[in-house]
Amino acid sequence: MKKTFGIFLAVVMALSVALMIPGGASAQGELGTPDNPIQVYFVPSGEAQTIVEGGEVLAQALKDATGYEFEVYVPTSYAATIEAMCASPDSTMGFIPAAGYVIANNRCGVQVAASAVRYGWPVYWAQYIVRRDSDIYVLGDLDGKVWGYGDPGSTSGYIVPSVEMQSRGITPSKEVQTGGHNQTVLAVYNGEVDFGTTYFSPPLTPGARWGFGDLPEPFDLSVDESYIGDDGELYVGSVRIMDARRSVRETAPDVVDKVRILAISAPIPNDTLSFGPDFPADVRQKILDALFALAEDEEAWNATALATAYNWTGIAPIEDAVFDSVRLQFEVLGLTEEDIFGG
Repeated sequence: MKKTFGIFLAVVMALSVALMIPGGASAQGELGTPDNPIQVYFVPSGEAQTIVEGGEVLAQALKDATGYEFEVYVPTSYAATIEAMCASPDSTMGFIPAAGYVIANNRCGVQVAASAVRYGWPVYWAQYIVRRDSDIYVLGDLDGKVWGYGDPGSTSGYIVPSVEMQSRGITPSKEVQTGGHNQTVLAVYNGEVDFGTTYFSPPLTPGARWGFGDLPEPFDLSVDESYIGDDGELYVGSVRIMDARRSVRETAPDVVDKVRILAISAPIPNDTLSFGPDFPADVRQKILDALFALAEDEEAWNATALATAYNWTGIAPIEDAVFDSVRLQFEVLGLTEEDIFGG
């Protein structure tokens, strides 16, 4: 039954991708021309409108730097993003998370070229969040509880927490797919799920930099007030919140008062910039050079989707071998692509 469903899902996704991409593999003309623009894919981990608007800014900046034409897409799921890149192997680039890259690389040879840098960190974490008034205090308390997550293709939202919970013998009573990190935060905030899993980026603390082993919430709400600063960012006292709760600060400015971090995972390789397996090497290098240069212009960079939707503060080259730790997680627990996208 599970195998049949997986096959059915794959067919549906393939058909949806074929309908979604103008021209697809039959696009005419030299790559990067109006007749055959480079397809730029973003995963739907945040507000679609924010991603699209920032994606268009990035596309224009890349066009100005390279002369190539780009077209931005935000598919409805991580799986559809991978399907799209494999369907057009010579004309696609995508900003996809670590687990998505590993799956795409295994499926059709998608190649990683660079990864995100967030405030100097080449890694990030998954976080387990609960309501602050919840009686859940340790990871073992999650057994039998309702779990909310954004997408089964999300490394921090689903893959890593799934691996960690299985290894600890934790079985949620129900799984609720929310559609994105921000939706997961709101599901916890509104009491629709018992706990959620999203990305964790370290808070920005004045003075000493947050380090491995530090508390994910280095503040005391009985003393420090949470608020939206004049810069529009989310703070508790002088600590700036950078995890997924930040993404709902306009909708729920008291999110930190209502939602707490139960725990964070082991470090995860940051999101990637990856290219279709047959993407021309010379075009790829021009795009990379343009992105590295763009990252040096803080004002221009901060207007792109990489900053506004995904919180990238920079970009750096990376090798495929870095993602062997993610591959190992799949192997240890026997997780397959069907388990992730079709289960």
